[in-house]
Amino acid sequence: MSARSENHAPPAYGAPTRSVAIHHVRAALRGAERHGVDTTALLERAAIPPQLLEVPLARVSPQQFARLTKAVWQALDDELQGLGPQPLKVGTFAMMCHAVVHCSPDLRTALDRGGTFYRLFPGGPRFHLEEEPGKETDAHDEARVVFDLTAFDDPDHYLAESATVVLHRVAGWLIRRRINLTRVEFGYPVPGHALEYDLLYGAPCTFRAPHTALVFDRAVLDQPVLQDEQGLHAFLRRAPGDVLARLDYGSTAAAQVRRLLGQSLPDRMPDPQDIAARLTVSAQTLRRRLAAEGTSFQQIRDQLRRDVAIAALATGTVSIEDLSHQLGFSEPSAFHRAFKRWTGSAPRSYQPGG
Repeated sequence: MSARSENHAPPAYGAPTRSVAIHHVRAALRGAERHGVDTTALLERAAIPPQLLEVPLARVSPQQFARLTKAVWQALDDELQGLGPQPLKVGTFAMMCHAVVHCSPDLRTALDRGGTFYRLFPGGPRFHLEEEPGKETDAHDEARVVFDLTAFDDPDHYLAESATVVLHRVAGWLIRRRINLTRVEFGYPVPGHALEYDLLYGAPCTFRAPHTALVFDRAVLDQPVLQDEQGLHAFLRRAPGDVLARLDYGSTAAAQVRRLLGQSLPDRMPDPQDIAARLTVSAQTLRRRLAAEGTSFQQIRDQLRRDVAIAALATGTVSIEDLSHQLGFSEPSAFHRAFKRWTGSAPRSYQPGG
């Protein structure tokens, strides 16, 4: 690694991060467009260059997407962002969180009460809890949170993704541990942006299912709710956008590789043999597992470098030269070529005022 410039702070490493595909930016704006809101102004409030909407490979940082989500909420006074049958006033999600934190002894009760809470609102998302005992002696009992989103006009599946991701994050936050998903089922065909789903869920995903549902070990429902008022205030300050954008490492081989690579930055970028050894498997076994998930070590490494680069460039606090060295490129020109291949644009276009 080269020495960092004294005038530029390094990008933030360590915290789970992922960039957000421009598809999700366009989907987040769809409801505002329907209601005649000036979407260019919303993008400017989020510090997202409007021209990125025309670049198929473009992405934005989690902070930009969080600002955009809040801007759409405020413009419409609707937590469903103009995509539901009726608006859901801003503050509804916060009240649901208050209801389940203070009155739920365990996660089972919290999920039941959360579903009951939203059924009080004609336009609210519908979900309920199902518990299924294992059908074989060695099968785990399963729990399913099943969603009914048929009332939403959601051609991009944005609310389906938002509802499942947010509930998964909220449930894990309530019990202060990540909930490993067995799988995620979707009641619609494979979308064009399906490659994003591993970053969203970190679990196997199936499509054309009877319902959209989160599936996990039933024993998790017995975990006690551990959050309190102080924790709730901190959580709500970060919601909703960064809850949607935050990377939640899953149990797939790809998720494990990404987590270990992220932990190694900025000191070094490990090679496949290093990562395989840390996972106590051979490099060949790791390649095979990644291939079965439709990815590779190189793809995951490029995704990570892309996401770290986008977040760093958006802050305007690191030079392109320093960043290229910190991400393991031999020279800035190599970083320029890779970044344009990843995003369809030059790095400078992602800097403030670029």
